[in-house]
Amino acid sequence: MKKIGLVSLGCAKNRVDSENMLGMLRARGFEIVSDPAEADALFVNTCGFIESAKEESIDAILEMARYKQDGKKLFVTGCLAQRYPEALMSEIPEIDGILGVAEYARLFEMLEAADAGQRPCYTGNGVRFLKAPRVLTTPGYSAYVKISDGCDNRCTYCAIPLIRGGYSSRPFDDIVDECRRLADGGVTEITLIAQDTSRYGCDIGEGHYLLPELLEAVSAIEKLHWVRVLYCYPDSTEDRLLDAIQRLPKVAPYLDLPLQHIDDDLLKRMNRRGSAAWIKSRIAECRRRGIILRTTMIVGFPGETEEQFRTLLDFVKEARFDRLGAFTYSPEEGTAAAAMPGQLDEETKVRRLDQLMMLQQSVSMEVNEARVGTACEVLVDGFDEEQGRFYGRSLLEAPESDGCIWLDADRTLTPGEYVQVRITGADAYDLEGKVAE
Repeated sequence: MKKIGLVSLGCAKNRVDSENMLGMLRARGFEIVSDPAEADALFVNTCGFIESAKEESIDAILEMARYKQDGKKLFVTGCLAQRYPEALMSEIPEIDGILGVAEYARLFEMLEAADAGQRPCYTGNGVRFLKAPRVLTTPGYSAYVKISDGCDNRCTYCAIPLIRGGYSSRPFDDIVDECRRLADGGVTEITLIAQDTSRYGCDIGEGHYLLPELLEAVSAIEKLHWVRVLYCYPDSTEDRLLDAIQRLPKVAPYLDLPLQHIDDDLLKRMNRRGSAAWIKSRIAECRRRGIILRTTMIVGFPGETEEQFRTLLDFVKEARFDRLGAFTYSPEEGTAAAAMPGQLDEETKVRRLDQLMMLQQSVSMEVNEARVGTACEVLVDGFDEEQGRFYGRSLLEAPESDGCIWLDADRTLTPGEYVQVRITGADAYDLEGKVAE
């Protein structure tokens, strides 16, 4: 097995795991190929968060299985592999080996066992954080860095603790060292990620959360231009963190704060710590500091009444989130919410999702229109052949999550370049801007 192909599904955290695997393989002399027909071994790094993600993962495995011939191997890794190893091995005989989310250190052990004719399946509680090389699958100027793994929040709808276990902070110096290596390699934008970034450091003996200190240390790396952090949790988003985001010039004034709902009764049933009053206090503190807000909501949670849904709509209208994503509740096997009474039908859930997103579309349009006439720095991401224009992002747009800024330029731009832009137009999701001479 000398040529490797890999399909990476799911979140940015899964992407980092994929990049570590590719880095380990390349360091051993393997060639990374994009055409699965050319590969000697195929990897599918799966997601298992909600039903649609599981279906996408199964479809990808079956698609890669069609390439199996002449001794080609197929390996399945990631969250779905961790959660359902026996079912995958028994129901998809084309799979030659499985590697769980904490077993990437056994990558070559799995390959050797498969070469020997075995079907290895490693899903134990192994090494959470590898000091491994990475092959970036993002543009070379932008990278994600994982700062912790697992989660202790135990939200009643979420399977992540069942898959990735309890919260574990990555060593502080390891994170900073990796950010420095990435910067030395040409990365100018770092995005810090975890299941819950705001709780970083809670388990490594300091007695308080360490995300503010981590942002300080990473933003001090001279070659980095932008630093951002995603996936904070309301009850651990303290003023210290908001102060650091406001104070550090390289750090994006941007808070990703998945709230899920605003009704106190539903928040309790979701096992979400922090009341509606606390959530509103966080929003007010962000606004006071000039920090824009992205959030995520769940509609159709078991027992959600029309009145509670209306409360959510009223809150979204009042809060005016700069960015908002939403999804319908999905009952996940093994979670407390899956066994709750009052499960809603899909038609009701989809209707509520449509209502919420239509409301947010109008809010987003107004928020974007307010930016017309303002100036900002933009990181150029690329050129769209169909549009015939370059596009990029400001500090207020996270990679792969938010809209873009379409650029009107009098010269050829280079991806990874930072330019000064005046915003000239807006729609509900994207902006337009003129690049300064």
